[in-house]
Amino acid sequence: MHFTDTVYRNPYWPTFPLLQITQGCTHNNCKFCTMYRDVDFRLQPMEWIEQDLQELSEIAPDTRTIQLLSANPLCMTYDKLAPILEMINKYLPKMEYIYAATRVTDIKNKTVEELKRLKDLGLREISLGVESGDDWALDRINKGYHADDIIEQCSKLTEAGIDFWMSFLNGVAGKEGSKDHAINSAKIFSRCNPMLVGTGGLVLFPGTPLLEEVERGKFTPLSEKEMLEELLLFVENLNCDCKFITHHTISGSNLSGPDFLKRKDRIVTSLKKEIEHGDMDAMAAIRRNKRSL
Repeated sequence: MHFTDTVYRNPYWPTFPLLQITQGCTHNNCKFCTMYRDVDFRLQPMEWIEQDLQELSEIAPDTRTIQLLSANPLCMTYDKLAPILEMINKYLPKMEYIYAATRVTDIKNKTVEELKRLKDLGLREISLGVESGDDWALDRINKGYHADDIIEQCSKLTEAGIDFWMSFLNGVAGKEGSKDHAINSAKIFSRCNPMLVGTGGLVLFPGTPLLEEVERGKFTPLSEKEMLEELLLFVENLNCDCKFITHHTISGSNLSGPDFLKRKDRIVTSLKKEIEHGDMDAMAAIRRNKRSL
């Protein structure tokens, strides 16, 4: 198998098999991220992709799901992406679900009809690293799009029948924009109505522009308690019947799960309890020990 850089994959999807069709990230300019900082973006050579699929057809011919890599493999135009999905189906004829993480901007170069055809070829679920639905916060971290873009592109996915996940990055707006980040993100996520909402907490990794701004006094990070308060505000304003997953440093066992709206009151109660009685030092230690998003 041809894996050319550090492999990042969705742990909630089957971890095997993985198929790399791009290298690096087309944007590679978010202020909080180092995942592909030293990796130049390029398309994976088609001969490598076919060789990998030939290998998979020999070792796992009955494969029904596959996860595409790397950072945003759906950046390809329909004309480039469709032949790859056709090749997946050729070598793995029992394929049912093709999954990929990608950027909001990667949907822009595809029509609804093209998205429908990609779904017919097996593209059933995608994850969008949205991070925020607040324009100030999106500009602040250099995501490269705004809230209206999120709504427009997600509406195309909904019309095409492709399920999608959306991520909220807790703390990424700092103290300066925390309230608007939480409330506006919840509003945009609710309008888009994803099948799953995931939340994670900001970690200021060495080498990121955001950490450099902290050191220069240009960005004020939230404390652990303030992170929880922001997460609570996001949850209180979120109104879509989705699955909800959190990667916060608190235990997510009583927060994560299906049927968000049915469990919303319990999640709110748990977060309030954690804000009042949680071990903030322990949470901070867990965050300091993280090495990757």
